[in-house]
Amino acid sequence: MKRKIIIISTIIIILGLTLYFLNKNNQNNNKKYDQTQDNQNINQENNISNDVDDNQIDDSSNTSNNNVQNNSKNNLVSYNGHLKIKNNTLVNQYDEPIQLKGVSSHGIQWYSEFANEQNLKTLRDDWKANLFRIAMYTSENGYIQNNNLKEKVKEIVNMAIKLDMYVIIDWHILSDGNPNIYKEEAKTFFKEMSELYQNTPNVIFEICNEPNGNVSWDNDIKPYAEDIIKIIRQNSSNIIIVGTGNWSQDVIDASLNPVDDENTMYALHFYAGTHNDSLRSKASEAMTKIPLFVSEWGVSDASGNGGIYLEEAQRWIDFMNQNNLSWACWSLSNKNESSALLLPSSSVYISDEYLSEAGKFIKQNCQL
Repeated sequence: MKRKIIIISTIIIILGLTLYFLNKNNQNNNKKYDQTQDNQNINQENNISNDVDDNQIDDSSNTSNNNVQNNSKNNLVSYNGHLKIKNNTLVNQYDEPIQLKGVSSHGIQWYSEFANEQNLKTLRDDWKANLFRIAMYTSENGYIQNNNLKEKVKEIVNMAIKLDMYVIIDWHILSDGNPNIYKEEAKTFFKEMSELYQNTPNVIFEICNEPNGNVSWDNDIKPYAEDIIKIIRQNSSNIIIVGTGNWSQDVIDASLNPVDDENTMYALHFYAGTHNDSLRSKASEAMTKIPLFVSEWGVSDASGNGGIYLEEAQRWIDFMNQNNLSWACWSLSNKNESSALLLPSSSVYISDEYLSEAGKFIKQNCQL
């Protein structure tokens, strides 16, 4: 009887041990399975993460491509850089011909509020202009009477720089006729401006707007220009525009005796109601020897008023385009005269609703 009990107990122990080891083995298999699943999940998460990173890289690549496209060829300073003269024409930093088109302010002692950042942006983006000219009169309650006008000049120049546009600093002699009258003041002014903007490709220096009266190129304008150019060249190699005799129409005189400076251009001014084929003939002759820049022109007669002459203005536009002549049109103001680009009822901001006939014509031709 005892023997049977021992055998039965042994069998029970063996069965218990067998069941124990079978259960232990299943647990190990389950752990391996769970670990495999965890590894698979980790791999999937890594794959998802890699996909996200790849997409981010692709987006970054697209952004980079967009930046390259944004820096592609355009008519602004970011592409064209410092300007220079080659074969009597204006070229960019790549020696490609460039035509600047834009508008001039009226005298900033009267109409400076129109030279605001919103208007310059409208000119750049809507009109496709790449140039703004700052008309700082010397006399007529201008700089000579109020030296603080130079601070307004700096303000407008900095707007143009911010907006990637070219900008002319115009020493706007008019009633004072002979540029030598205020030559010492001009020396001081252009010394400061050329030091301030010496490495700024946007800036162009116009050193005497419209010499007139009893002045000549050889005896008055050229000696003045040589003195001012010498001062500017101590600081900057940027383009300089020199006015010519008879309200910047006697360009032939300048062509026969130009200043010795490779980056100086010569002003040609016209008003469509007064100037026509005879002045274009003079310009054509002068351009065989010197580079011209139309730093001021208008669709009216020479007074700035007296009607609109769009047919003759179009002849001038065609002439300038054919000869790669850069230009700035007179004037961004709401003055009650036919050359003003805005109606007298306009606010200080450009709006198509308040463009004058002159303004509509200039906008159309800037966009071309």
